Amino acid sequence: MAAIENTYREPTYGNWRRPRKAGIGTLGGLATAGLFVGLIITVICLFVGGWFAGLIALFILGVVLAVVSVTDKHNKSVGERVFARLAFRSARRKKANIYRSGPLGLTPWGEFQLPGISAGSKLYEFTDSYGRPFALIHLPATAHYTVVFGTQPDGASLVDPEQIDAWVANWGGWLASLSNEPAVVAASVTVETAPDSGARLRREVESNIHDDAPAIAKAMLREALNTYPQGSATIRAWVALTFSAAARAGGKRRTPEEIARDLASRLPSLTERLESTGAGACAPLNAQELCEVVRVAYDPAAARLIDEAHYQGTPVDLDWGDVGPSAHQSNWDGYRHDSGHSVSWTMTGAPRGHILASALARLVAPHGEIARKRVTLLYRPIEAGRAAAIVESDQTSALTRASSTNRPTARALVDARAAQATAAEEAKGAGLVNFGMVVTATVLSARDLEDAVAVVEGNLGPSARLLLRRAYGSQDSAFAASLPLGLVLPKHLKVPEEIREAM
Repeated sequence: MAAIENTYREPTYGNWRRPRKAGIGTLGGLATAGLFVGLIITVICLFVGGWFAGLIALFILGVVLAVVSVTDKHNKSVGERVFARLAFRSARRKKANIYRSGPLGLTPWGEFQLPGISAGSKLYEFTDSYGRPFALIHLPATAHYTVVFGTQPDGASLVDPEQIDAWVANWGGWLASLSNEPAVVAASVTVETAPDSGARLRREVESNIHDDAPAIAKAMLREALNTYPQGSATIRAWVALTFSAAARAGGKRRTPEEIARDLASRLPSLTERLESTGAGACAPLNAQELCEVVRVAYDPAAARLIDEAHYQGTPVDLDWGDVGPSAHQSNWDGYRHDSGHSVSWTMTGAPRGHILASALARLVAPHGEIARKRVTLLYRPIEAGRAAAIVESDQTSALTRASSTNRPTARALVDARAAQATAAEEAKGAGLVNFGMVVTATVLSARDLEDAVAVVEGNLGPSARLLLRRAYGSQDSAFAASLPLGLVLPKHLKVPEEIREAM
């Protein structure tokens, strides 16, 4: 009997695209329009003021175009970098990068309020149709509400590759279905690795030791309690869903109670579908659990105290006004908060070519040089109606760039084929999602900060084939974005996202 040959081939993933507006060269649509307006002004100056005035106008036009069109490897123009530097200097001059809270702080109510873009957030707790309490974060500045799910993923170790492929496919389907979920504006996945205090293991073992057990068995278990937690790490994951206060564009904003009534019947189906993606047991976090997550992020030293309190059976009573840092200082390239020193990076380039499902394994895995690490994937689903217009416009722009010259570059040809593939997949029913990534590394001592930076920039980032850029001048905002709070960063930009994309 002939042996059956295993023909399984591990699938690859790719074809991530950054949509580009039609324009001349590297200029966007708005910059191209500015180019033609500037040329008209230059011609007028030439006829009215002579050659000297025309040359001055042409020089000014060239400088302006260089500021908005010359970009680095992170797709940041000279103008964006200069604006970020000036904005940070202005904030530092006003001491807006320094924060003090609590009874000795500057806030008149004496609470440990969250700083920065999450300062105005409020926390509520309701119950879903399964009787499970769930926390609801309200951010009045953007009229958004966020629900956070706690997950327990098993990982890919000792799992059949076919099962991993099924999980990836279900995850893609879950993301695509978000565009059809009413009022969903964003989603995020946060994977955090941190040192294990051993309190959970100690509680589990001691609660199962029988009084009549042999002495050697008891000694072996107690030795395991003393040795296993040393150098071990705990991995936790959360999924946050952000909903708009208005049920439809231009509609009336709903109150927290109205949002909670709507979500109470939808959360069970969302969690069931999420469990099919490999997320494991999934349940919404209640208010106390969410407060502990945020409190530990801003004050890593509190993690051991909270674990010990749970081990002793002592309830931990935290309110939303207790989870912020008592002090923080946001620097140009780092962030100091309570007992931690952190650095955050944002993804500026997705992996080129094709990757395997395990591409992010080393990035999200624990590392000995980093005390606490968070990798957060940010998603913004695009409605089906807008998705079709976006991919068609992107395909037209890519084909125009490839056919505008007799000898198109290889990059232009590849870009055109990728745009066509994206449009074809969308036409077959695939969803379109904007995504990004924030990586935050936290250490307990400033001496360890340089080692953590070297690990992320020299090892973890390249291993995932990601292009990471340190969030210069916005370290406190990037730190908040890496938390499972459901923050939608484009809604907090001073320059509207539409104008930035057009440039």
